[in-house]
Amino acid sequence: MAGEVSRRLVGVATLLIAAASWLGIGGAAQAKPAKPTSVVITGKDLSAPLTVQAKDKPEVFAALLDQVGFLKTGGGNTGGLKAADLGPKYTIAVHVGDAAQQSYDLYPLAKGGPRVYRPARQPDKSRPGAAWFFGRLTMAETLLAAGAPLPTQNVTSLNGGGVGGGERVIPDDAIGSSKDVDRLLGELRQLMLLNGAVLLSITLGLAGIALLVRRRTR
Repeated sequence: MAGEVSRRLVGVATLLIAAASWLGIGGAAQAKPAKPTSVVITGKDLSAPLTVQAKDKPEVFAALLDQVGFLKTGGGNTGGLKAADLGPKYTIAVHVGDAAQQSYDLYPLAKGGPRVYRPARQPDKSRPGAAWFFGRLTMAETLLAAGAPLPTQNVTSLNGGGVGGGERVIPDDAIGSSKDVDRLLGELRQLMLLNGAVLLSITLGLAGIALLVRRRTR
């Protein structure tokens, strides 16, 4: 009888160990999703798609992923612009092996700063919902480093040198003119003077009340 009980306990323990091992392996597999291996860029001004492989150009690949890595879920943080204000569009598709997983439309020269559009339905069949986002200020230089025909940017951090230059990443109309700055400073001075006058009036009023109370209490 005791031997039979022992055999049953050993069998149950073996099953528990096997189940725990299987769960551990399954959990580890779920915790490590496949990593992206390439990014494919398409656009009207590209004669052929640009493919950036992680193994061939790791820095450019990482920079491209950084442009869209935060857009997989969540709501947008801006609205869309008129087509005339968006500028050239480049579609980025993030691949794992030969299969596209995510796709985003990038507008590096949009008025007021780079924009990104996330389509409602993604290549991996997920449906995060359509949304517009403000893009990173490095979008234009990153796409240029990948081979997009954009105005020259400073991309030395991505290519280790080679492309110098020039153009402002943030559009001029997003910063404001010197007249706007002068007007802002003038308004600030007026506000400070007004606050000083109000503070002086309150101080004189309190002094008058204190003097009146002092006279009455004598």
